[in-house]
Amino acid sequence: MTRDDRNLQTTFADRHIGTTPADQQTMLDVVGRTSLDALVRAAIPESIHAAPTHASSIPAAIGETEALAELRAMASRNTVRRSMIGLGYHGTHTPAVIQRNVLENPSWYTAYTPYQPEISQGRLEALINFQTMVADLTGMATAGASMLDEGTAVVEGMLLARRASKVKGDAFLVDADLLPQTRALLDHRADAVGISLRTFDVVDGPTDAQLDGAFGVVLQYPGASGRVVDPSAVIERVHAGGGIAVVAADLLAMTLLASPGDLGADVAVGTSQRFGVPLGFGGPHAGYLAVRAGLERQLPGRLVGVSFDADGDMAYRLSLQTREQHIRREKATSNICTAQVLLAVMASMYAVYHGPEGLRFIANRVARSASALADAAREAGVQVVSDAFFDTVALRRAGGADAIVAAAAERGYLLHRVDADTVQVSVDETTTPEDLRAVIAALHAAAAAGVGPDQQAAEAAVRDATPSLPADLARQSEYLTHPVFSAHRSETRMMRYLKHLADKDYALDRGMIPLGSCTMKLNAATEMAAVTWPEFANVHPFAPIEDVTGYLAMIGDLETWLAEVTGYDTVSLQPNAGSQGELAGLLAIRGYHRSRGDDQRTVCLIPSSAHGTNAASAVLAGMRVVVVACDENGNVDLADLRARVAEHADTLAALMITYPSTHGVYEHDIRLVCDAVHDAGGQVYVDGANLNALLGHARFGDFGGDVSHLNLHKTFCIPHGGGGPGVGPVAAKGHLAPFLPAHPMAQQDDRRPGSSSSSSDRLAHAGGPVSAAPYGSPSILPITWAYVRMMGLEGLTRATEAAVLGANYIAARLRDAYPVLYTGASGLVAHECILDLRPLRESTGITVDDVAKRLVDYGFHAPTMSFPVAGTLMVEPTESEDLAEIDRFVDAMLAIRAEAAAVERGEWPADDNPLVGAPHTASSVISGEWSHAYTREQAVYPLPGIVGRKYWPPVRRIDQAYGDRNLVCACPPVEAFA
Repeated sequence: MTRDDRNLQTTFADRHIGTTPADQQTMLDVVGRTSLDALVRAAIPESIHAAPTHASSIPAAIGETEALAELRAMASRNTVRRSMIGLGYHGTHTPAVIQRNVLENPSWYTAYTPYQPEISQGRLEALINFQTMVADLTGMATAGASMLDEGTAVVEGMLLARRASKVKGDAFLVDADLLPQTRALLDHRADAVGISLRTFDVVDGPTDAQLDGAFGVVLQYPGASGRVVDPSAVIERVHAGGGIAVVAADLLAMTLLASPGDLGADVAVGTSQRFGVPLGFGGPHAGYLAVRAGLERQLPGRLVGVSFDADGDMAYRLSLQTREQHIRREKATSNICTAQVLLAVMASMYAVYHGPEGLRFIANRVARSASALADAAREAGVQVVSDAFFDTVALRRAGGADAIVAAAAERGYLLHRVDADTVQVSVDETTTPEDLRAVIAALHAAAAAGVGPDQQAAEAAVRDATPSLPADLARQSEYLTHPVFSAHRSETRMMRYLKHLADKDYALDRGMIPLGSCTMKLNAATEMAAVTWPEFANVHPFAPIEDVTGYLAMIGDLETWLAEVTGYDTVSLQPNAGSQGELAGLLAIRGYHRSRGDDQRTVCLIPSSAHGTNAASAVLAGMRVVVVACDENGNVDLADLRARVAEHADTLAALMITYPSTHGVYEHDIRLVCDAVHDAGGQVYVDGANLNALLGHARFGDFGGDVSHLNLHKTFCIPHGGGGPGVGPVAAKGHLAPFLPAHPMAQQDDRRPGSSSSSSDRLAHAGGPVSAAPYGSPSILPITWAYVRMMGLEGLTRATEAAVLGANYIAARLRDAYPVLYTGASGLVAHECILDLRPLRESTGITVDDVAKRLVDYGFHAPTMSFPVAGTLMVEPTESEDLAEIDRFVDAMLAIRAEAAAVERGEWPADDNPLVGAPHTASSVISGEWSHAYTREQAVYPLPGIVGRKYWPPVRRIDQAYGDRNLVCACPPVEAFA
């Protein structure tokens, strides 16, 4: 076969894996191994290194065209009916300019969390637009950079209220009209941390007994039933007792109604889904959380703020990062370590696109449509339950709910059946007079009362209707007054604004992002294609099971495949972030112990090297963290582990361990570690964040794991989206299946078992939910489905080998310049290596920050800084990078080491050299007289190959401390840009 013939037969795996067989041989020669098989067998302990012996449930790999055809067939099994279910999920029009230039643009979806703010100014500006939008509409002082969804945002609001309240009690008041999925989530999460929930009706208000010992309240505004009630009296009573008031508010309704801030609330929470983000069967969507002045430093999750760079120019950054879990661990205020950035960007740009007038116009049309529907329902002899509502009308006819729902379904519409007598109908931005006419016809048909209005009459009814909102709750305060919300109204301006922001950023479409522990690999275009297909994008999460058979088939495939590659019996895809997967796994362990009467088992052992979210998740699962030491090689100290196990034998709930370790090595004693915990009656939680280094060669469930979470946004190709979305499925052995997340609105409660299971029976998941939607963020699951389908088990195994080879190649080439901090017994690393820069600082004064910022001048995103060890860089090339790009990074690191040596020799002053001056903007090297000890060329073109692919950072090094001392987290005044 000729070379050209081979190229014509390239598989998807060949395109996904960046290094060719010839490249790999070159790399193996440097590493000192004869073959990929020899490399991985030397790196991975023999005791766990074994391919599955059973027949694989993962089908053989297929090509990209075939995979898309299979996805099309699967999508066609979903029935897309017009959803009028509501309950926090609404139809919306995604402006095409936003869909094409954000959602479908790799400059936005392949970017990483903006830990390096100098090269993240575009998405940071978009996020500060989001924060401003939320703060304005809710009437709050400060909003965060997004939450995972509305339900978890309410939970975070509850936990914030507990921290901030003056009340020492453990009771939290809950509006009886709260969204049902939110209430289920609250029940599960409150129980784990000892919070008692007390339900009351807003109209009557809580009783004195309910208020006694209550640290706060959550109110739905408008309510789940659609009614609009003034909650200010309840807020005043809660405040009088020293409590905190949380309001779950609909952002679109807030353009017409008095905001939570206007009504005296302390915290506002909710979702921005209806601002241009598709339904997607429940996600991903950007939740929000905002607070009044004085609570800013209590905010969980990400917060974007304003500071200045080395030239005094304004710049954006993540604020208050000392709240991060990796720093505070079990003292962290939340386990959420990410945000729904891509979706928050879309929602913010929806507000930029429409402006305040456009949003108010949409809201008025929605409110008029709801009123017209209510008027027509009354004419059809149906009772309208509430006189005040925004977009949701509750209708009551004795014993008639099923007939109404059925009549609507026949016409292609989904309504929400509340009970045998009551139906709710929600209208939204996409609702047309024809939709209203069809629903009204269904009401008439269900009552055999004629056919209802014609199209012309329906249009007139909407046009002439008056919103059914209380006059005393009409909004008086202004919102979205910043010029950004009025400056980009034409599509030309909008397109250019999005391009302007994207050009400021460094994403995977520019070059390698070698972040250890984060796995920034290729997100192939074919994998992304199905995300915006209507059959996946326009499905309500509570649609009936017969409408979502395609989705359920895809979910079933993924659950089976993921169970197989991890060695577990069952998988839940509900967790919509790795942190939520951790929490779900630990809550399952908690439920398991409690079911056996072992309520005292609350101790969670966590190695000192662990991901910071591990400790925070354990605390939120009601556990007490006990740290286990690591030895000088970065492994769990087996002697210390056995001592801690013995000390807590009767109270031991679990061990959380990352494998390969957070130090980037395969621990050879992992079986002994798991055995020690099991012998004491504990469960083993294996953090699956580093599965990329194990896939196809070993399985968590085979060497002692009871439960794990996986990161689909790392190992399985869902893009990071600038810091989100993510999916963090939880996989477990069969005995934990009953305690994995269930959901009161789920289309099915049981799962087909993974091929690792000894049982052919379906396994029921019956634990509490951890996300608002039954399947978390299902609209991005086609990405992972396509990846696995096109790679097959063989391709996944090859990817692991290429990833391990890349990391060891970098370690081998750089270890003389930068010591590799940890290696395994064979002298090898896993899929990442930790470079120790502390000796460099001691000899030259150059810090890890200096190296990270200097890498920008060389055209790279820095590796992970100072985690898990301060003063180090953790490097992970991933299997997707080709040898030329890996060598370009190595050359940059070696050149930076030579620059540091020049400082050490005194050729450049310690306070005036290219490293401490980095990064350099175009403006900094062309403006004024050059007075530095190094040349302009050395500043911005340190290597010849940079010239043709130069990335220019938009700002110089940012003053992080100033931004924390002077917290500004909304769009600054226009003059600040001057």
